[in-house]
Amino acid sequence: MRSIPVDTQGAMALMAVLPEVKVKDRKTGEISMDVESGAPMMTLSVTFILNGEANILQLSVPQPGVPEGLTLGMPVALTGLVARPWENNFNGQARHGIAFRAVAVTSLAG
Repeated sequence: MRSIPVDTQGAMALMAVLPEVKVKDRKTGEISMDVESGAPMMTLSVTFILNGEANILQLSVPQPGVPEGLTLGMPVALTGLVARPWENNFNGQARHGIAFRAVAVTSLAG
């Protein structure tokens, strides 16, 4: 899958949904694991503000890259943010979107 680096310079990111363990299969409860490190994956959302526009991005981040103590509204830095286009067929309907992944989330709160 192709990864497109996202330039976060000049952008502001604020915690919108706190981190949770990412579930790969809801039926079995299987946890999604990072292919590279083998670490459990976390999912979280940030409000991403750039050039006067705000978007909610749902991110996947390996657990070691998610610090304790994140709070709603907290400014954060997103290290290694990439966008990955995806598409699949579900019940005969084509679906597509963009998945976001970061190596780490860092608090910018003093």
